[in-house]
Amino acid sequence: MKILVAIKRVVDYKASIRVKADGSGVETSNVKMSMNPFDEIAVEEAIRIKEQGSANEIIVLSIGSDAAQETLRTALAMGADRGILIKTDAEIEPLAAAKLIKAIVQQETPNLIILGKQAIDTDNNQTGQMLAALLGFPQGTFASKLVLQDGGVSVTREIDGGLETLFLTLPAVITTDLRLNEPRYISLPNIVKAKQKPINIVPLESLNVDVTPRLKTLRVSAPEKRRSGVRLESVADLVMRLKNEAQVLA
Repeated sequence: MKILVAIKRVVDYKASIRVKADGSGVETSNVKMSMNPFDEIAVEEAIRIKEQGSANEIIVLSIGSDAAQETLRTALAMGADRGILIKTDAEIEPLAAAKLIKAIVQQETPNLIILGKQAIDTDNNQTGQMLAALLGFPQGTFASKLVLQDGGVSVTREIDGGLETLFLTLPAVITTDLRLNEPRYISLPNIVKAKQKPINIVPLESLNVDVTPRLKTLRVSAPEKRRSGVRLESVADLVMRLKNEAQVLA
């Protein structure tokens, strides 16, 4: 079985986010970048499936500039077999990303496609669902447990009311939640080995996919700083303060 995992290079979750002076977006220059945490969980799950003997190849796919090769190398160091980079400097929206991934899926014909449920830079939570719709594949989103069985995959997913378990026939699209697993620590020998693993560079233009943006960002601004709190001596003081503020607002 072949597994394709889509990953994205994002601003590291520990980094301080700064808005550009012109308000056109988030500053990424001289900022630490890393693999999207949900995608890291997707890579880990694919590796675990392979370690169980249920898969024989893991392909990691990313879309972006040459800098995204670093993120692919991280996935290869974790245990993926080879990488594919769709090279572009354009800003890729979720629908365009789904179309590009679809083009690679049609070339590679994987049995299972795994993605993080969302990217922490935009939090759109759209690409996996769009990809499944474009491919006509069954989908299991927000997966907290995967079990391969009987030519398909059992997916336990988190919903508002609790947990739901689905059985999907392969090929299928899965998006991962935080509770699915805990990604492994990457050892130095595996980092060295990853440098020898192949990464195929695919020019975006060669895929004949229209990635023209459908949305226009008017302005990006930082949230207002939270006002400092006030310590009150008693519940009576709290009630009195709330009454006074309510009268002011009225």
